Order: sequence, then structure tokens, then C-alpha cells
Amino acid sequence: MRKDAQRNIERLREAAVSAFREHGLEVPLEQIAQRAGVSPGTVYNRFGGRDALIDAVMPELIEARIQEMMERALAVPDPWDGFAAYVTSLCEMQATDPALNDAVSRRFPDAARLTEICDAQMGRARGLIDRAQAAGSLRADFAVQDMAFLLWSTAAIVRATAGIAPLAWRRSLALALDGLRPGAAHPLPVAAMTDEQVKLAMIGLGPRRAR
Repeated sequence: MRKDAQRNIERLREAAVSAFREHGLEVPLEQIAQRAGVSPGTVYNRFGGRDALIDAVMPELIEARIQEMMERALAVPDPWDGFAAYVTSLCEMQATDPALNDAVSRRFPDAARLTEICDAQMGRARGLIDRAQAAGSLRADFAVQDMAFLLWSTAAIVRATAGIAPLAWRRSLALALDGLRPGAAHPLPVAAMTDEQVKLAMIGLGPRRAR
């Protein structure tokens, strides 16, 4: 690859990271191209479109953050506190980084590598859930697929209240976590969604845009 082409790719990667983290993953590609000092067509020529650009810059950012959160949660001796700490850390990440909010709430399922990392995150979360349920501190009918509800609701609350009440998501999350404790909890009226249903719901939540 020519040196000028390689420089354009690096500029686009850097511009994409900064633009995504400021505005989320829906930021116009033209704005990213402008930041990089290249034409909009260069984005498509070098990456093929938004999903490929997301996959080029986001996976390594989110994978390291999630792994760090998981390790901290597993180090907490109390199973409930470890589970709650992990969920809270994910939601804090959603609240402070628009790009990671979009990524964790799975709004771009066509970004294959990013989706793969998020799927793996759900698999690792199952261990925290099992540990808390075995200790009797998390309601037994909570399923790993139910994690999606916590992340989707936080994503929506963060976007709706960012300029009004930026900590409102903490109240919502606290109410949700209280509802996950056993004891006085009522039986759930329907079964947990399947993995396929979660995937289809994620696609429905994603932005309506031309490919």
C-alpha cells in the first residue's frame, strides 16, 4: 500500500475514534472525513462503509474496557456485589462515552467484530449471574438475556436525559437492581427471550439508515 494511502487510513481511524466518542456511532461519515482531511469517498474506498469503520476502531477499545470491568467484578468477594458492580460499570461506561453506549447497547449488529465481542461479554456475564444465584442473592429466574434490558433502558435514559439530568440513569438502575433481589420478588409473567429474539430486537433498535 502506498504511504499516502496508509496515512489516510490512520487519519481516518483517529478521526473516527474522536468523532464516535464525542457524538456516538451515528456521527455522519462526512464529518469524520472532514476531520481526517480526506474526501468522503475515501471512507468508503478504504473501509467500505460505517459498519466496517466501526469494526476497524471500536472492538479493541471496548474489549479492553469490558475485560477490566469483568476482572474487577470477579475480584469482589460478595457474589451480589460483584454482579451489581459489573452492571453498574457497564452503565457508567454508557453514560460517559456515547460510542461505547451505542456499542454496548448493540445498536449496530452489522459490525461483525463488535457484535462478536458483545456476545462474548454476555457469555462471561453468565458466570457472574450463576455465582450470585448460587449464593441466593440474585433472583433465580434472572437470565443472561435479561442483561439486555438493563443496557437498553440505560442507553435510552442516557440519550434522553444527557442535557437535563445526566445522573438520572443511576436512579433507574438502582430501582432495577433492587428488583433483581430474591425474597419479595413476584414470579415473572413470561420466559426470558432467546438469544435469537435478543438479536432481532437489537436490529430493531438500531438506527434506520441506508447501507
